[in-house]
Amino acid sequence: MKPYKTLLFIAGVFALMGAGWVFFPADGINIGGLNLRFMSMERSLANAASEAGKVDVDAVVQNVESSYEMLPGSNRDTLEFYRNFLKNSPSRISVPGGDWTWFDDIFADMETASRRGRVVRVVHYGDSQIEMDRISSDLRDGLQARFGGNGTGMFPALSNVPSASIYKSASGGMVHYTMYGDSTTRRAPHNRYGVLSQLTSLSGGGTVSMRASKAPNTLERTKTFDRVSLLIGRNSEGFSAKVSSDTTKLQEIVCKKDSTGAVFLTWTFPKPVSKAVLTMKGSAEIYGIATDGKGGVAVDNIPQRGSSGILFTRIDKNVMRRSMEIDDTRLIILQFGGNYMPAVGATTKMISGYMDKIRAQLTYFKEVAPQAKIIFIGPSDMGKSIHGQIVTWPRLPELVDSLKAVTLSHDVAFFDLYQMMGGENSMREWVRHSPPYAGPDYIHFTAKGARIVGESFTRSLLVYYDFYRLRKTLPKDAVRQYMKKDDPE
Repeated sequence: MKPYKTLLFIAGVFALMGAGWVFFPADGINIGGLNLRFMSMERSLANAASEAGKVDVDAVVQNVESSYEMLPGSNRDTLEFYRNFLKNSPSRISVPGGDWTWFDDIFADMETASRRGRVVRVVHYGDSQIEMDRISSDLRDGLQARFGGNGTGMFPALSNVPSASIYKSASGGMVHYTMYGDSTTRRAPHNRYGVLSQLTSLSGGGTVSMRASKAPNTLERTKTFDRVSLLIGRNSEGFSAKVSSDTTKLQEIVCKKDSTGAVFLTWTFPKPVSKAVLTMKGSAEIYGIATDGKGGVAVDNIPQRGSSGILFTRIDKNVMRRSMEIDDTRLIILQFGGNYMPAVGATTKMISGYMDKIRAQLTYFKEVAPQAKIIFIGPSDMGKSIHGQIVTWPRLPELVDSLKAVTLSHDVAFFDLYQMMGGENSMREWVRHSPPYAGPDYIHFTAKGARIVGESFTRSLLVYYDFYRLRKTLPKDAVRQYMKKDDPE
């Protein structure tokens, strides 16, 4: 083909595309039940602009990392760092009323727990984003590095969701009940689900074998534990339980009939172990088994696949209150919102209805665990295909803002995961990143992405702890005056 003919052909193609941009119906043409669309000029330009302004994930992650870097110099420089981070950093935990002392009571308990032989418990509830101990494991590692402790926290005797940190097997007269999940899960004929929002009914006796993971990517502090604890309720008269490892058999505990709602039984090994066997005789409702250290911090990973975080009010208050009291729960983390996004659709009214349900959950936890603080982790960015383009779900930013406003107004802290990722359309780039930080469903993080999230959240919490320690060395009035500098009157 001669050059001028090639040029004419190319020009003709562009002319046809231009005609399509101008004359093709915006809503497409319906042919045989199929809707044929032609990309408009406006959409083409919008896509080009979107690509030009896309989120630079490496820059976002680097900015998050650098936000934790302490400025060298005097206390004045140090205070400047805390003031800027706690007020401006997109990876900060926002606290009610901007009260930087909000976590102080918890930190006071955590930093003395190890030497007192006390296990301070943190419970992390969430949807499928935290399955396999994702995010929770990074929080556990960070807190135990600062405050002491080891082990994997509390888990169910039976479960249909595996953990990457603890392997277990059970035998005997046990039936598993859970209040979330698909039609294959079994619902209990009552509402005594307990702190894990599930339970195992034991009849006649049974055995649970547990072994901490020693996989190469397993965090070191979860590979061993010093204590095994059993949280039960409604046990029969004479119910007994004992724990053993390869070389050690611990004393059998025999219980009277429970009338308190929950009982916490604990066995301590003379030295750390990586596996143990729990043997039980009698009948009881098993609310959880925990592998912890002799003191320090324990973090429980409690994933609820498919949940929007609005089921807690259906759990018996007496069981939950008693359980969180005797297992020393001091911090509750709720990570929800993503599963409700598809139901929200495009209406502000539906978001408002969801907020009413979230308020009820927050009120519930304040009633059953008045000794605990609550942090809500908002949903991540989520990608949706619209006209062939992966973009942020419509109304997701509104949902995040609503959650933040509701939680802070109810004396609950808020971690804005959506903003930490980079905001609008960031999930698309987390998926495209090499290696990928999120999966092809544009919803769930990969292991690498979840670790970035977990470490960011943990470090943000520990910024408050470092500030707490610094403030103990400085005059309160001087700190208060500096932190309020430049605030509007």
